[in-house]
Amino acid sequence: MADSAESSDPGTRPDGIRPDERAVARLTRRIRAFAAAHGGDAEGQISYLGIRGHRLVLVGADGGWGDVVAADRAVLAAAADQAGVAVRETLDGELAARLRTGPDEWSRMAGLQIGSPGDT
Repeated sequence: MADSAESSDPGTRPDGIRPDERAVARLTRRIRAFAAAHGGDAEGQISYLGIRGHRLVLVGADGGWGDVVAADRAVLAAAADQAGVAVRETLDGELAARLRTGPDEWSRMAGLQIGSPGDT
């Protein structure tokens, strides 16, 4: 059973159970690799995906972005904490404004509405 000191840990689930340490370690490595590849620093925001779990959207110092998905929010929160990534409550205007998209993303977004060559 978790003591009261552990319950305030961002990586602890509301029921006091610590997330799977192997999953946290694996995601921590991926998050650190992302940050290193995008200017050495990153911030993120965790969103609920429904039955699939939760998604941590990462925004690098250079504006590059990526994401990682896990079934448990506590796993993502613990991995982000261990990787030194600040997690925001919302993907607000300031963080979203730092995102840099490329032609691939714009093509895919446009393809959803007007059809793209890859959709045939």
